[in-house]
Amino acid sequence: MLPADLIESTVPAPESVRPWITEFGAIPTGTDMSVPFTHVPHAGTTIVLRPRDDRRDALVVGPQTRAAYTAADKPAGCTRLRLAPGATRQLLGVPAADLADRVVRLADLPGVAADLAHELASLPTQDVLPFLEDTLPQRISEDPTQRAHRELLRDAVAAIATAPTVHGLAADLAVSERQLRNLFSTGIGVSPKHFARIGRVRRILTNAGNTPWSQLATATGYYDQSHMTSDFRTLMGVPPASFIRGDLPAATPCQASTLQLDRR
Repeated sequence: MLPADLIESTVPAPESVRPWITEFGAIPTGTDMSVPFTHVPHAGTTIVLRPRDDRRDALVVGPQTRAAYTAADKPAGCTRLRLAPGATRQLLGVPAADLADRVVRLADLPGVAADLAHELASLPTQDVLPFLEDTLPQRISEDPTQRAHRELLRDAVAAIATAPTVHGLAADLAVSERQLRNLFSTGIGVSPKHFARIGRVRRILTNAGNTPWSQLATATGYYDQSHMTSDFRTLMGVPPASFIRGDLPAATPCQASTLQLDRR
């Protein structure tokens, strides 16, 4: 199976929208759909613009806490906008945790980005970023507390890969563990511990095949190889060696689940 991340071309978002959008990516329509996709866990929320007939759907894909293995029934590419940590409530009007392992139409959400769903679904790909540069700074207001929380979360994300424990990370950032967990739940959609687990598994996938498993376990912060294997199996559905051999769970049809949100 082909990891979707490997066929996506990405560019950093322009500085003017970087507080809310970190990355712009595209998967080409010409991709061979006969090859099933592996969707590696990802601790981020993404706006996906997906072709359908003569226009595109504007969807929101929440944090993916575990791998998914899917097969498409026809050729289809997409454009993806990665949201910055802490930007979900500002853009979408809901905590990121409400979107974990879900797909929902952008227009069904209560945030300011819902008002842009029609334009985003209609614009040519090359016009999406210029449109957001012109529109987002005028639509989003941020008070000092919101800005401080977003910047604190940004610092936590940058430091978590080398933090020995959640307690140690909270201490380094001069916040309580409870506040740190709340920031991750609201701004990213997963706990600090699960965020770190996803990061480690993604690093394993990047280096697998080039480094002995025992050395890779140590390099990615595990106590030993058995702990690495257990964590990998939980998030990816199979042990690392099976994944590398291509011995994977059966692919399922691409399918969007709808999240019903209270818009009061």
